[in-house]
Amino acid sequence: MAVKRIWHGWTTPENALSYEKLAKESVFPEIEAKNIPGYHGIELMRRELDGGDVEFMTIMTFDNIENVIEFLGEDYTRCYVPDAVKKVLTRWDTVAVHYAVQ
Repeated sequence: MAVKRIWHGWTTPENALSYEKLAKESVFPEIEAKNIPGYHGIELMRRELDGGDVEFMTIMTFDNIENVIEFLGEDYTRCYVPDAVKKVLTRWDTVAVHYAVQ
């Protein structure tokens, strides 16, 4: 049964493209390079919010929760936010949630 790992981050409209570029050109390839067993990829969603913020959501797909633990260790709910990303986001989830795909 697959597991989806979901995380959210928010930024200003001015920094939204910078975050997207950083995620797609740096963070995602860095995760891919780890060759995590059971990892099947990451998707990036974007939503413009009333009030001007931009919300991003990432959804990672793994074969099982053990693969997530291999990625992040026993405290696998903690977020993975590199320092460069923290510079362009205004706030982010400190933990990720995990859903079993039925």
